[in-house]
Amino acid sequence: MTRRAKLWRAAAVLFGIVNLAGMGFALAMDEMMHAMAHAFLLFVGIGAYLVWKTVTTWATPSGDQLSQASPLPSSGRDSTGKLGDQRIEYLQRSIDALALEVERMGEAQRFKDKLHPERDEPAPPKKDQ
Repeated sequence: MTRRAKLWRAAAVLFGIVNLAGMGFALAMDEMMHAMAHAFLLFVGIGAYLVWKTVTTWATPSGDQLSQASPLPSSGRDSTGKLGDQRIEYLQRSIDALALEVERMGEAQRFKDKLHPERDEPAPPKKDQ
């Protein structure tokens, strides 16, 4: 377990203890709404911890899953190179499409500015009637 995970676990335990103690104190002072707020926070904390454990368990592959993974082909260097080339080509096409869209937006802005010159001009004087 990493240091960061240990710190988060300690914070979660402290959060639970504080809410449990706060709930007890609120009940002793006969403040039911205050006690319910601490009970709610305690359940939210427990739920968040369970979700976190579930997600990290699913995200971390076990040894069995690693052994079942298909190995790279013997010519892995060639296929990886082709895959890298495909990715670079995809990125290049994406950047080109993005540049084209930015250029179109610039042209539209220039056209709009040409149609509506100088918005800071003073308004024409009003006629007295």
